[in-house]
Amino acid sequence: MTATILDGRAIGQAVRDDLARLAAEYRAANGRPAGLAIVRAGWDAASAVYTNALVRAADGVGVVATVVTLAADVDDTGLRGRIEALNADEMVQGILVQLPLPPHLSQRVVAETLDPRKDVDGISLRSAGNLFLRLPSFVPSTCAAVLEMLDRAGIAVAGRRAVVVGASNVVGKPLAFLLLHRDATVTVCHIYTRDLAVWTRQADILLVAAGKPGLITAEMVKPGATVIDVGINVRPDNTLVGDVDFDGVAAVAGALSPVPGGVGQLTNLMLLKQTLLAPSLWSE
Repeated sequence: MTATILDGRAIGQAVRDDLARLAAEYRAANGRPAGLAIVRAGWDAASAVYTNALVRAADGVGVVATVVTLAADVDDTGLRGRIEALNADEMVQGILVQLPLPPHLSQRVVAETLDPRKDVDGISLRSAGNLFLRLPSFVPSTCAAVLEMLDRAGIAVAGRRAVVVGASNVVGKPLAFLLLHRDATVTVCHIYTRDLAVWTRQADILLVAAGKPGLITAEMVKPGATVIDVGINVRPDNTLVGDVDFDGVAAVAGALSPVPGGVGQLTNLMLLKQTLLAPSLWSE
């Protein structure tokens, strides 16, 4: 068996076309484009690359993305004050605070201060609570990207066994709830799970976000399963690999997302989608 490759670049182009239409509709209805504020504390090269890519993506679909850079020595009070100012800014529909923060800053400040109506990456306390309760909510963009990939590929979730490998607050746990809300039977594992292969071989849909390159091998995959690789790991030569042994698993799986070129191609687009859909989400 040779897996169907779930091409994030091709899916991303279709998503961009839809977002351009949504952005035009927003502009026509409100007399101005939707605005996204990207908050960065300090300077980090990888963070700068991510920010620049998000700004380009926003510009490409008609969303105004503004980068708010805070001094490296900003304290929790300064961070809170800047977020509160953006909460009150009518020109800003979405706020993204880039994580991880510098070690001296508290992520709890962000979670408690960020207006849930503008929390387009789903990290506020209310967003997390609403997700748990199956109420309308923003969700972490990577999780939204996984669901977008499954939907665009026509892969059914309801009634199927989904196994999530990884239990982080930004991918594993929220993704498990999202799949459960779509009527999958969900098992959550992680790198400390004993006999991990026993669980992964049961999966009709295997979603891997553990942060360990090559963790999932062909012997750990049920023949014909859909495998979504969310892992991003940097090799010593600066190339990117996922958490899945791509070549081996491609010979067993029915569908497989690559790294790079998979879920990561959709993550920024999901931030923009949630920015554009914010008014309708919170009118429900």
